[in-house]
Amino acid sequence: MGTVMGAETTRKEPIPAPAVDVQNTGAKSETAVFAGGCFWGVQTTFQRIKGVTATTAGYSGGSAATATYDQVSSETTGHAESVKIVFDPSRISYGTLLRVFFSVVHDPTQLNRQGPDVGDQYRSAIFTFSVEQNSAARSSLAEEQKRLDQAITTELKSQDLAE
Repeated sequence: MGTVMGAETTRKEPIPAPAVDVQNTGAKSETAVFAGGCFWGVQTTFQRIKGVTATTAGYSGGSAATATYDQVSSETTGHAESVKIVFDPSRISYGTLLRVFFSVVHDPTQLNRQGPDVGDQYRSAIFTFSVEQNSAARSSLAEEQKRLDQAITTELKSQDLAE
């Protein structure tokens, strides 16, 4: 199991397949948004996964009018560095993406930081776009917490699809 930034030292066992997942509705694509520290590392990880068709680094959790690098770095906008992931649900499930998020991308126990990057823009967060995604994310958070010795700091936020 590959993990980064010390998460492997707190893990009791590898993360199993998701207990709750989003059913494939036949849609050609779906969207997931995860924040797990510097968006470049998160984006690079997800770009390499079969079934992921596009990734975009950006900011989530604040207002669009304040999403410049300098403003977000001031820690006054409420944004987190995040990655929008477009994926083909017939090739990879949302639950599997959550599994990658927790097991490879970052350490969900670090508050407002990942490794050397410090600030609330580097926090761990999952932005969901449906009731089903929210349910799968809640289940994944609960299952992951059972496997860790430290408290998870990952935020779970429901989003409106309108931008």
